[in-house]
Formats: sequence, C-alpha cells, structure tokens
Amino acid sequence: MLRKFALSLALFTVALPTLAALPAEVDGEPLPSIAPVLERVMPAVVNVHSTTTIANRHPFADDPFFRRFFGVPRDRVARSLGSGVIVDSDDGLILTNNHVIEGADDIRVTLADGTVLTAEVVGTDPDTDLALIRVADGDGLQELPLAESDRLRVGDFVVAVGNPFGLGQTVTSGIVSALGRRGLRGLNYQNFIQTDASINPGNSGGALVNLRGELIGINTAIFSPSGGNVGIGFAIPSTLARYVVDELLDHGIVRRGRLGVSLQDLNEALARELALEQPTGALITGTFPDSAAERAGLGAGDVVIAVNNLRILTAADLRNAEGLLPVGQIAHVEYFRDGRLRTVDIEIEAVPLNRIHGAAVNRRLSGALLVDLDEETVTQTGLDGVLIVEVQRGSAAYREGLRRGDLIRGLNQKPVTGIADLRALAEDQERLLLNMLRGRRSFLLLLD
Repeated sequence: MLRKFALSLALFTVALPTLAALPAEVDGEPLPSIAPVLERVMPAVVNVHSTTTIANRHPFADDPFFRRFFGVPRDRVARSLGSGVIVDSDDGLILTNNHVIEGADDIRVTLADGTVLTAEVVGTDPDTDLALIRVADGDGLQELPLAESDRLRVGDFVVAVGNPFGLGQTVTSGIVSALGRRGLRGLNYQNFIQTDASINPGNSGGALVNLRGELIGINTAIFSPSGGNVGIGFAIPSTLARYVVDELLDHGIVRRGRLGVSLQDLNEALARELALEQPTGALITGTFPDSAAERAGLGAGDVVIAVNNLRILTAADLRNAEGLLPVGQIAHVEYFRDGRLRTVDIEIEAVPLNRIHGAAVNRRLSGALLVDLDEETVTQTGLDGVLIVEVQRGSAAYREGLRRGDLIRGLNQKPVTGIADLRALAEDQERLLLNMLRGRRSFLLLLD
C-alpha cells in the first residue's frame, strides 16, 4: 500500500510541471493576461511606513525620588505599515489612508524600485479616512489616472494593489460586489465600494483599479470576524477621493456641504401623524436661517426620502449624503409633505467654519490648524493674533517647530491681528518670519 502511494506521488510530482507549463497561445490566440496593465499600475503604488513617538508618562515621573531610584520611563515608538497611490507625479502627491499616517513623527515612502523617500503631510480628512502626503526629489515618479467611480457597476472586474502584512507589493483580483456601502464604525461619511478582491492589513491606502489601469478606489477596510480576508473589502471611491484632494490643496481642509436642516428619525407614531406608510426617511425639524433649504421652501414636518436617487432611510443617511456632496453641487431632493411626494433642487452650501488649515495660508504652515482669537480673549488679555490649536505630527508646520498653543502675532515685521492679515501677508511668500508667543516667551521663528 505504501509503495503504491509513493509511486502515485512520484507520478504526480513528475506530471506537475507539464500541467503548469501553459502555452503562450491557444489556437493562435494569446492567453488573456492583465500583466501589461499592471506594468503601468505597480510603479504608481508605494509602501508607506510611519513612526509615532508616544510619551510613556508615569504618574510619578516628575518626582525626584522616583526618578533617582527607578529611572525615567522610556517613550514608546509605534510603527504603521500601509500603502499609497501617486496621484500627481510632478508635485510628488500621494494619496493614502489617514489611519496609516495619523499622528506620525516620521513618514517614509518606498517606491516600487526600492527607493526610499521622506514624506510630509499636506492635509488629512479623518471623516473619510483619507490623507494627502508629498515627497520631494522624486524624479521619474509615475502617477495613476483617476477614473469616474460613479460609472462602476456591480460585477465589474477590479484589481487591488498594496502592501499586505508588509510583504511588499502584492496584486489580487476580484469584482465589484456592491456599491454605496455604509455603516462602518469610526467614519462620519461613507460611500464605499465593496469588493471580493483580497484585501488584508497593510493594503490600507493602496489602489483599487479597473482593467484599464485607472484608479477607481482607495482600499481602506475589511469586514472580518477573524481579522483576515474573507472576501469583503471596502474602498473609498475615486470620485470622492478626487474631491478630497482638490479641497485639501485649495483650502487646506475639506469643506463639508449641507442643505441647512435639523433632523430626527421617524417612529411609528410620527409616521402615522404625517400620513406615511412606513417610518422611514429623515424628518426635518427645522431649517437654519438663510440656508439653502430655507430658501428652497423646505420646513419642519417635511420627510426627505431620497437625494440624487440615493434612498434615505434615517437622519444619519441624510447627514452622510450632505457631507459627501461637493459644495456647489445641485442636490435633487425627494420629500413627503402632507402625504404627497414632492421634489426640489437645492444647491449644496458649505458649512460655515471659524477655523482654517495652514495649507490654505502658505505651504510652510501645512499641518497647522489656525483660529482667530475670540473677542473676550482679546479684551481680557490685550493680545491679538492667530492661535494654533493643533499641529499634525510629520507635517511641514511640525518640522518647522510650530506647536499647539502658539500665538502668531506678526509676520515679516508686520502685525497680525487675525487670519485675514496672515493670509494677505503670507500669500506667495517663500520665507516667513513669524513673531511668536509661546506661554510667556516671545521669539522669532524663521520658516525658510
């Protein structure tokens, strides 16, 4: 019996190379392959490595007795591995996931040929988990063209390229399993492409491409009870990614759109009172003064059931739809009033902001979140200027030495009383001489 098994195994082993050696052609026709497409795609997909220093603060670390006999607790270094996609080769711009580089002190990008480059943060959008970083001195970079993901259909073939488990560049394939997926935890705005192309940890920020080699999505998350791939992966559509990139470059922050309504969910009692067959939709409880919704005639008691043919089941669905629509786009809104279905077209307006990201002021301030001092603070302290309320680690502003709580009081020997002054003085300037106040200490900081 053992001899027969051994003989069978030997025959199988001998036959295996013959079975594996496929011909280059069948009946004169070349075998199908996506290798030519991947030759164009893979150089534009990079590995992203980030490190973050986490202060290990012990409650007694500042006590001299503790420090003398027990030493000082060491800081902990956290490392993150992910992927990225070059979307602008001339400017060295790379799109990745925010969670790959969030809080990083140091970001390194490894190109397909093994070249390692240092990257800086241009801007982030935690609400969609997207981030834009830039590498310098990246000669010969190759970018991926962005397709219109709105044209995708369930069943379209797709290819995922990334860096799973830190193994290096890896390609998997599958189809579009579903569109418009929502409901993942931790993100405010969701409109995912679902795919069965194998996506694993480390693929985050990598490319989902069509068979023409165009970027249709940024791989972001998986659904997995075990932590490994089970054929349910999610990618951020390229149309949304394009909008985020444009907003970060133009404004330093992603402006969110709104109709200008306050909302709540429906219940059975409210549905009956409003002559609705089902308790689904977003119930408008009021409109903001001089908002697009108010000007369009929407009011309390109206129930929105669809926006641009996207079905609205809850108030959260409508908030998600508002935030994903670009500012200035026309939204076709379907709603019930007095038991009758009505429609109206409303222009999406920007949510008012009282803050600005430094990238919208000058690229050397990229990564800093700036606000004007409120009138009460100015009155009480006698100070004016622009307050830095946040600085992203790894950003240009962080490397230049700007920190949270700093107050910018002057620029290039001229006083700064607010963001308007700072923007006017910093426009197109290559060198910034900042008059800073940190705590009680005044100093000059040259950004050159």
